[in-house]
Amino acid sequence: MQLQSPSSRAQTLRRQSIYLLPNLFTLAALFSGFYAIVQAMNGQFESAALAIFAAMILDGLDGRVARMTHTQSEFGAQFDSLSDMVSFGVAPALIMYEWGLSGFGKLGWAVAFIYCAGAALRLARFNTNIEVVDKRFFQGLPSPAAAALVAGLVWINIEYHDDLSPLVELLPYAALCFTLFAGLTMVSNVPYWSFKELHMRKTVPFVSLLIATLILLIGASRPALVLFSFFICYAASGYVYWLWRVIKRPKQAVTLDK
Repeated sequence: MQLQSPSSRAQTLRRQSIYLLPNLFTLAALFSGFYAIVQAMNGQFESAALAIFAAMILDGLDGRVARMTHTQSEFGAQFDSLSDMVSFGVAPALIMYEWGLSGFGKLGWAVAFIYCAGAALRLARFNTNIEVVDKRFFQGLPSPAAAALVAGLVWINIEYHDDLSPLVELLPYAALCFTLFAGLTMVSNVPYWSFKELHMRKTVPFVSLLIATLILLIGASRPALVLFSFFICYAASGYVYWLWRVIKRPKQAVTLDK
């Protein structure tokens, strides 16, 4: 039997070990997705929707913590994708089916599966194209935003149930449309701003802090309404930008011909 040198054993151990800190955030995001599934199965839809938003926060932290502490790894990237599939693919699809799509029968679970498959395809495409796409934009609606869109519909309905009671018969159709829209938009080529050009270390005018304070106060007073409105605007922004580019392109071609 050939013995390994101390340096070889150290390298082997380093390859087999993982970074604990960023993967703890990923594990917590995975737990939030699993918790959302359990709560949806028990009919606790508000807790399920909140768990999806908690998973979004944790998913945003794991990558930033890894970059700040220089603990990025291939294992962390793969673990993050698997966690995203549960938290932003399987969990939202199940929540929407249990909450608003089960009454449609086969159509309901088919639409829920379209969302789930869209999330899987979106994550696979993101992982394979990460080095070749424009960093400023996502290709298709990001899966966390799609999950927030459908979970936000559940949350807003529970939060404002009395106000929406005249529209209660339309809510299953809204669930059907939102789920189908989110699932198909994830696998579309519609560009969405990635916020990666937003640098927090740059100086800003003093009034920016006042605006941020106002936004925080509004968000704290009406979190469901503010978050749901934001993700609706974000989901629509990709199509607005895509349409603007389509309209602008012929004008550019005419200018070049001249």
